[in-house]
Amino acid sequence: MNNLYPLLGWTGTFAYLLAYFLLSINKIKANQSIYHALNIVGAIGLTTNAIYYADLPNVVVNLAWGIIALTALIVIYRKRKKPN
Repeated sequence: MNNLYPLLGWTGTFAYLLAYFLLSINKIKANQSIYHALNIVGAIGLTTNAIYYADLPNVVVNLAWGIIALTALIVIYRKRKKPN
């Protein structure tokens, strides 16, 4: 069980970095679901890791990052469902 929290933290880190890298090299766009999904995965992993290590500033920033990404996904899906 002790290995779970570092694994979640590294998974979150990889997801954040992959999202930013793909965005930076124009493989994905900021208005695509995959970008925000990767950020949600990153937020979940790093928030869980930060809670385990009682790192409150990182809990707050990663929760905020996750909420922003989730909000963006909701906006994207609402626009898709909206009739033209």
